[in-house]
Order: sequence, then C-alpha cells, then structure tokens
Amino acid sequence: MKLTSNQALQILEVFRAKTKSDRWIDHCICVGDTAGKIAEALTEKGYNVDIDKTITLGYVHDIGKYNGESHGHEISGYNYLKDKGYDEEYCNICITHSYLNNDIICTAGGVPNPQDKPSIAEFVKTHKYTVEEKLINLCDLMCPQGGKVFTIDKRLIDIIIRRGAHTNTQYHVKETYKLKEYFDSLLGYNLYDLFPEIKDNL
Repeated sequence: MKLTSNQALQILEVFRAKTKSDRWIDHCICVGDTAGKIAEALTEKGYNVDIDKTITLGYVHDIGKYNGESHGHEISGYNYLKDKGYDEEYCNICITHSYLNNDIICTAGGVPNPQDKPSIAEFVKTHKYTVEEKLINLCDLMCPQGGKVFTIDKRLIDIIIRRGAHTNTQYHVKETYKLKEYFDSLLGYNLYDLFPEIKDNL
C-alpha cells in the first residue's frame, strides 16, 4: 500500500496528542520538508526524484519513537508501518535513515555491534539506497529536534555534545560531508542556498 505525505502527516498528528514529548515529531516534519525542498530543486535540474515520496519518508523515518523509546526505534518503526500494510519502500526508511555508506557502523551517537543487530547490519549492507533515502540520511543530519534547519557542522557538533565522540565519529562525519557534496554536485551549487533561514540558526 502506498503512503502519501498527507497521510504520513496525519499519522504524526495522531501521535502528537499521545506522546509525552512531540519534539521528535517536529524533527520528522522538518526532515521531510527540508528533504522535499532539495528534491524539488533536483527535479528542476532534470533529475528523477519523487518529491512527495521524499517528504513522506522524512515524516515517517522516526515513527518508531511513537512509544516514547529511542532505543530500537528502527525496528519498531519498520514493524509499525509494515503492520499497517504499507509497502517496503516506506518501511525501509525506518532502518536506513541512521546509517550512511551502506554500513551499520557509519552512524552517530555510538558504535553499534553488527552481531547485536545481524539482520539490520545485513540489510543496510546489501540495500541499494534510493536518492530519496539518501536525502533523508542527509536531512536527518541537518534537522535537530525542535524543527530548525542547521548546517551539518552545527548539527554534528550538537550530536557529539549530547552523545559524545566515539571511535566511528570521524568516519561518520567524513561520510556526512561526502553526502552533502554529492547533492551539491547534482545541484551545481551549495544546497544551503535553498535555506536562507539557516543563517539565523548558526
């Protein structure tokens, strides 16, 4: 079953009335809207990017936090959407959004042990990331909880301050910059130019 951005937004608003803190919801909306703006700019350059799907994936990428728990939210989010009957292309973002470079180790906030999450590690390794999924990877690292848009520099520093630096931090930071450079090269300009408000959040 397909999922639209309007439907995804409705799901978030239902949870807003139930959750103890809705900051994760504002984060999801920010990620979706930010990614959607980049997707729109890419389509204007002639690239085949599904704008509404990009927004939808951003809205639901952290849906696994609906129960108030961050730990394990990848699987809980995947299972939630799967149980609702949505297609894999929407469920998968719950797993892929935190991991860059097809590597479970390339993530923020700690060093996962692939042996603790063998199914996730294997899926991330073998999954072919779509351009829409890559946009969510990037925008997840531009939008802190609260609904603002940051440069990746500020967002990564924010994560390191809150979660600490780990043995994989340098690797994750390098891959984040590579991802931004990839989209900059497709656009032909610095994607920050799409977000004039980013200067107010420096």
